Amino acid sequence: MAGLLLGVVTLMATLVVAQQDPMVGGQAMYPSKNIIENAVNSPDHTTLVAAVKAAGLVDTLEGAGPFTVFAPTNEAFSKLPAGTVDNLLKPENKEMLTKVLTYHVVAGKLSAADLKKQIKDGHGQATLSTVSGETLTAMTQGKNIVLKDDKGDVSTVTIADVFQSNGVIHVIDTVLLAN
Repeated sequence: MAGLLLGVVTLMATLVVAQQDPMVGGQAMYPSKNIIENAVNSPDHTTLVAAVKAAGLVDTLEGAGPFTVFAPTNEAFSKLPAGTVDNLLKPENKEMLTKVLTYHVVAGKLSAADLKKQIKDGHGQATLSTVSGETLTAMTQGKNIVLKDDKGDVSTVTIADVFQSNGVIHVIDTVLLAN
């Protein structure tokens, strides 16, 4: 009996560690680190990190928050028309870049369970107010949470609940754009 109990405790501890430190881009994301400290370690988010730096948002996303960040992968950025990212990263387009990035951020810490509850309470949709002042529509498709931007494009949350010391990141597969 003691051996079985020890096995169950070990399994539970392993699951807790796995839940606390999800892998993004093959790297562990630590809940004790902030959004920027974790994002810089994800090879799947180098474009996002470069954009955050170019927009001057590093200090904000290292701040107390809490923030919910819908983080597009490099592959998501590569879906944009050719030259879009390079154009956005130019110093003269900092305001436009900032708007694109802050459209991916919601004030507060919304877990996947929180989002699903809002979607259920909203009869299949939840309207999320972004830091840019625009809105995103959250819905479910099967077991996935999806976000619809102002242009009608849809992005799927591919990795949910990457908890940070100052919020939560949900990895998404498409860059969201406001009108």
